[in-house]
Amino acid sequence: MTKMTSQYVRIKNTAMKLSTVCAFAIFSFTVVSASDLYATNRLIQLSEDKQEWLSESQINKLISSDARFRDITDIRDVPENANQAALLDIPTSLTHQKLVSGLLPRVTKDVPQSVLANLTSFTNRYYNSENGRKSSAWLLSTIQSLVPGINANSFPHRFPQPSIIARIEGTQNPNEIVIISAHQDSINEEDPVAGRAPGADDDGSGTVTILEALRVFAHSGLKPKRSVEFHWYAGEEGGLLGSADVSKAYEGKKVAAVLHFDMTGYPMSSPAVGIVTDYTDSNTNDLLRKIVAAYTDLPTNDIVCGYACSDHASWNARGVRAAVPFECQKVEGNTNIHSPKDSIDTIDFDHLVKFVKIALGFIAEVADAD
Repeated sequence: MTKMTSQYVRIKNTAMKLSTVCAFAIFSFTVVSASDLYATNRLIQLSEDKQEWLSESQINKLISSDARFRDITDIRDVPENANQAALLDIPTSLTHQKLVSGLLPRVTKDVPQSVLANLTSFTNRYYNSENGRKSSAWLLSTIQSLVPGINANSFPHRFPQPSIIARIEGTQNPNEIVIISAHQDSINEEDPVAGRAPGADDDGSGTVTILEALRVFAHSGLKPKRSVEFHWYAGEEGGLLGSADVSKAYEGKKVAAVLHFDMTGYPMSSPAVGIVTDYTDSNTNDLLRKIVAAYTDLPTNDIVCGYACSDHASWNARGVRAAVPFECQKVEGNTNIHSPKDSIDTIDFDHLVKFVKIALGFIAEVADAD
């Protein structure tokens, strides 16, 4: 058993009290009937050149078959590459190594372990259910407890589970935004509504990775010149629903880059960071490789993830730079996902915290922290 630090005890005690906090927090959300989203068929993008109007049951069949797709019903009016005109420069080399080296010792496994233990205690975090709504409310309360005073709010959707956005204001270029993201929902592909889906790796691991990066950076006293936002998307498993809504709302905003974490806790026997090369930005990938080399002991391997692989695809479709550091060199490496077997005991937290360090390096470089 890992020795409990005083910080861990505080976080654990906070988590035990969150049932009361959560009971208050959930009333701040608009309650949406779980049947509203699928009252009529949805327009599903199955590939770059194939769309179909499908019912909820047909969409669930896609999920069961592990098909990747985007639900574009509510974003049809947003042109592809809508943000391309606002494409911003990003660094091509690392200039903040000393600053980042000062942050890395602050990273701990204790907070991710404690938060993930509570997050996986929900039967599931299915976006179109009460569990999805309650788990998001709990996560928002946890973020606010860990980083007091943080500007963190829910982002509502047509379905019950809201996304969450936390923001650290930039000091010189606040209208330019660096986004660090993950998705918070989980799904049992055989029974989305009632089936057990702890979602420890998919994507509880990414959820706690970016939370720990936020905690460390916010408490460091460092100031980013560009604004930094942390996004926890709802409804990724339903066709990138949450990120579709958020990226639509950000049309015209200056997003410098998005670094998305979908699964960070299940390494293969030869640990590595998979660099997703399709539907991502090559320049951002080049920078990401340098960050991995500088701040971890892991090699990188280029991998292909496929159409609509995760929420970075919503940003890529809008012309925003995006990159994805994946937990290993094989997309299908973790066969536990979308089932009751995706449990916290399968997570390697020593591996996970290396991705926290990647996030911190990316923030320091792209947001130009000082």
